[in-house]
Amino acid sequence: MAATSGGRMPLLEHFRELRNRVVKSALVIIIGSVIGWFFYNPIITKLAEPVCDLRAAQESGAASCGSLYISGVLGPLNLQIKVAILSGIILMAPLWLYQLWAFIAPALHRREKRNSILFFIAATPFFAAGAYLGYTILPVAVKVLFGFTPTSLANLVKFDDYLDFVLRVILLFGIAFELPVFLVTFNLIGFLSGLAILKPWRIWVFGICLFVAGFTPSADPLSMLALAVPLILLYLLAGAIALLNDRRRDRKFQNSLLDESL
Repeated sequence: MAATSGGRMPLLEHFRELRNRVVKSALVIIIGSVIGWFFYNPIITKLAEPVCDLRAAQESGAASCGSLYISGVLGPLNLQIKVAILSGIILMAPLWLYQLWAFIAPALHRREKRNSILFFIAATPFFAAGAYLGYTILPVAVKVLFGFTPTSLANLVKFDDYLDFVLRVILLFGIAFELPVFLVTFNLIGFLSGLAILKPWRIWVFGICLFVAGFTPSADPLSMLALAVPLILLYLLAGAIALLNDRRRDRKFQNSLLDESL
């Protein structure tokens, strides 16, 4: 993409770049959705485990599975479409997150662009770790939430609402775990210093807790703590890595000045 002098781009070029990134993100999500469509039954079987053993119910030919149900003529089709789309968003998250990062990259220098490739390398395992944590706490979170059901009342759960809740938890945890990746990458390209990251730590901790309370689909304290505590630790770890990188960069700069003086 062409850029003007000083690395600046016209506003129209920014919109074109944004359009290209959105199109590429949509394409990778569509590919992931197709995969989710074909693996629909294994996906819902695995995700339904905190509530019922759907595989055993299917093999035995049971008419129902726990408290889960589907209603309406279009209910089954809508459920499969929703699961396919959300699965595509989750499966391809590292790729469309990279497109988000690549929208910023044209404004960087060549060396900074080389450093930014670390974003994509680290984004996948961190997203996977967050998604796995979200899936791991689901059985406990579901049990806690079901515990609020009044005595002698049945709690029938619409299957698409349940899967929507489950997939949103997994997606939220995965995206939240990208926080240290963004912070360290911004430090590597010289946009944020370690001191700038760690100095307002109280604001960061409050912001993380506020984000978790506002966007976690589950309102139970366990789910919020399970996300907030690792995020705070990852934020502090990212700040520590940034400080070490700043020291390394300063030593390198001082050595270069010494070599020039000699």
